[in-house]
Amino acid sequence: MSREASAGLPEARPTNPILISIGLISAAVLAYEILLMRLFSIIQWHHFAYMMISVALLGFGASGTFLSLTIRRLLRGFHLVYSINGLCFALSMVAGVLLAKEVPFNPLEILWDYGQWTRLLEIYLLLCLPFFFAANCIGLALSHFTDYIHRVYASDLLGAGGGALGIILLLYVLSPINGLKCLAVLAVAASAVSWLRLRGRPQWLVGMLAVIAVLLPFVLPGQWMAVMPNDYKGLSQALQVIGTHVIEQRSSPLGLITLVESPVIPFRHVPGLSLNTKTEPPPQLGIFTDGDALSVITQFNGDRSRLAYLDYVPSALPYHLIHEPRVLILGAGGGADVLQALYHGARQIDAVELNPDVIDLVQQDYATFAGGIYNHGPIRIHTAEARGYVAKTNYQFDLIQVALLDAFNASAAGLYALNESYLYTVEAIQAYLQLLNSEGMLAITRWVKLPPRDGAKLFATVVTALRQMGVDHPENQIMWIRGWQTSTLLVKNGLFSAKDIGIMRSFCDTRWFDVAYYPGMHVEEANQHNILDRNYFFEAASNLLSTARNKFIHAYKFDIAPATDDKPYFFKFFKWASLPELVALRGRGGLSMLELGYLVLVATLVQALLAGLVLILLPLIVVKRSGMISDGGWQQSGRVSLYFFAVGLAFLFIEIAFIQRFILFLSHPLYAISVVLTGFLIFAGLGSMFAGKHTLDSSIAGVLWPIGGIGLVALIYLIALPNLFVLFMPLPDVAKIAIALLLIAPLAFCMGMPFPMGLSRIAIVAPTMIPWAWGINGCASVISAVLATVLAIQYGFTMVIVLALCLYGMAAISYPCALARRGQPA
Repeated sequence: MSREASAGLPEARPTNPILISIGLISAAVLAYEILLMRLFSIIQWHHFAYMMISVALLGFGASGTFLSLTIRRLLRGFHLVYSINGLCFALSMVAGVLLAKEVPFNPLEILWDYGQWTRLLEIYLLLCLPFFFAANCIGLALSHFTDYIHRVYASDLLGAGGGALGIILLLYVLSPINGLKCLAVLAVAASAVSWLRLRGRPQWLVGMLAVIAVLLPFVLPGQWMAVMPNDYKGLSQALQVIGTHVIEQRSSPLGLITLVESPVIPFRHVPGLSLNTKTEPPPQLGIFTDGDALSVITQFNGDRSRLAYLDYVPSALPYHLIHEPRVLILGAGGGADVLQALYHGARQIDAVELNPDVIDLVQQDYATFAGGIYNHGPIRIHTAEARGYVAKTNYQFDLIQVALLDAFNASAAGLYALNESYLYTVEAIQAYLQLLNSEGMLAITRWVKLPPRDGAKLFATVVTALRQMGVDHPENQIMWIRGWQTSTLLVKNGLFSAKDIGIMRSFCDTRWFDVAYYPGMHVEEANQHNILDRNYFFEAASNLLSTARNKFIHAYKFDIAPATDDKPYFFKFFKWASLPELVALRGRGGLSMLELGYLVLVATLVQALLAGLVLILLPLIVVKRSGMISDGGWQQSGRVSLYFFAVGLAFLFIEIAFIQRFILFLSHPLYAISVVLTGFLIFAGLGSMFAGKHTLDSSIAGVLWPIGGIGLVALIYLIALPNLFVLFMPLPDVAKIAIALLLIAPLAFCMGMPFPMGLSRIAIVAPTMIPWAWGINGCASVISAVLATVLAIQYGFTMVIVLALCLYGMAAISYPCALARRGQPA
């Protein structure tokens, strides 16, 4: 080891073991980020997990601030400090999760119980620590090996790419908690590799700490490691019932499946069941996904008469209009919709379910209880995502049923506001209609909420889809009925006849359902059984079919504009214009109509902006007073901050937008996250290595070509990707994954260059600014994770990508090229 290295000055070259250690740290930290999303999807709801991750990533910004103020002292003991931070990263991963899950935070109370904000802050701080320690390791390495920043940054990205893919594979074989233990071991290994390779002393001390860090997660009491959902999630509520108990659990990246039995007070889960029904459901087993979204396995012995209750729900209407249909069910779950089709004499049933664990429960382990319905002759089960199956199948159907699988309580509270759903977009409706035979029907069932939100937005989406398909009079192809709890919208590939209308009226009268809309309906026919104080549903349908539909959508209290594949947030109903009125009505239930998920997201964005501002400005003030930066470096501080902030925002803007775009193409959210993250990080790492090996011009021209490449490729993709997706969608999954990686490669390769190029420039004149630049980039990443979601919800993914390109242009203009001409290497 060189004398300069032992003194804490930059080393000549990072050895391979050090680069491996950096890669392992990066792999562990990104895997930890994805793992937290899974854990907090179970404990809370999935979008709160994303927000907690985003704010926890402030640890990167805090690390930059910390290193900016202490970098000279820390570099003197680089080897020891690096290894200790690695060990602290390992321990804080486990401790942070264990402590955070014990904080009594309830997002449902956040608007009226201000103490929830303090608890949310506690969770932020606990989850922030592992990111802080991991960022310290990477920031120290960047500051220590200033002549080889490209190699360090490439190891960081390549490791992160491997971590994104590795954690997905790991979650197929381990539960999230056991996965957390493995990540702690990985972080310890990274720390040990660096310490032993650098011949740190005393070696026995680090060895002892490593043994403790590895063993501690495995000797903690089982109750400490247990993951329990929020008290207000469906599973927690069900387990309060006497005699209810869990009989089986299965975990995968797609969700934690919990099978529950309630022998004393049995499940009676039949959404929308008529109050006039004369039969009751057979015994049921409850299936909860991530502690919510209840589906059931119904006991069936082959006697179809026991399924008569399934004729008393709104979704049964199409079976009275079509004789022995060929049916496609999107979202089979535990099989309730399959039983309904079987009861009504469907000649062929194709059922699509995303989670193979759910299929396996019904088809294998509990096949006897379920009557072997998933092994029944006319029933074919497909493990696939709904839109992906629709794009690939060559079959035509008489009836397509889109099942109701989300939880009513969470939906009513606005907790699905941030859920991107490609099931209910204009393009999805058009894809379904193209699979229908002549006179075939599409049936979509949603929860009834007052004033109407889901139903009205779905109606507007269907009308838009029909008009875009060239239908001049969509009013003649739509029927809409409602019960006390659910509504069903029918869309026909043809015109509804007088006979159809007569059957529908009889169906509704017998079951005490209300007619919301049919061709030629009069207002006095609505609101007959489940009486409301206003004809909400008929008014919405009439206005959405009129020439004043845009004016009605604009004036409506909730956002019911049609969802599209570019803005697939069907469950986002919040409007800022309605906020004062809803808050004024808080004493009369107004807060229950607010979209909690969206408001908490906005609040998180404000917090991230304030925290980022403090973490960026604080080191500048301290460093200026200390004189740690030369005059040349200080004059460039504005350009440096703007450059690294813009690059940090732009990188994640594009990454997040592409993840959402590729969910549709890869037909699987899991594939999209793992493939896009892995592809972007690995190819960006290769781009960083390329930039390091081929030293570029220090002027602005040096950074223009990678930024120009980003702009050119992204603009081509904005125009071409939708058509490419349609062309390649029918291909097998393996081929689509390969195509996705090929599409990502050129864009990510160019995106991996601007950050290390800028960092190399400031390393020449003001190396003490490297941690600050690293921190700015981390803060920008935190803000962009939330800001990109807000912008996508409001304006769509296309706008997010366009803004990212503008940010890269801003970075090119502010590139600190003058630094290369001012000073000499430190």
